[in-house]
Amino acid sequence: MIQSAEIIDNQVQVVLAGSIYIEEAKQVQAKIQDFLEHGYKKFSFDMSAVDYIDSSGLGMLVALHKQSLKKGGCMKISGINGMVREIFELTRLTKVFGIV
Repeated sequence: MIQSAEIIDNQVQVVLAGSIYIEEAKQVQAKIQDFLEHGYKKFSFDMSAVDYIDSSGLGMLVALHKQSLKKGGCMKISGINGMVREIFELTRLTKVFGIV
């Protein structure tokens, strides 16, 4: 779930928390899609408070990353730890995203 989303220096900084399943992924995607439609293309996701993410959540992040790149932007992810880090490493998404 989105804990906060704010624009700082033309970059959308998103803080996610809790578990990200299909419903939460849809909510995050809709919110970020709105930012993309308003011309924002740089995103930073703080996932330090996320304790689990399923395949729909990962798919949502990949789709948003592709859309951001298509518009000349970028997407960085920070704070992945524990089981979330393991999932990112197993799926090799640590090589796709700028992980901070």
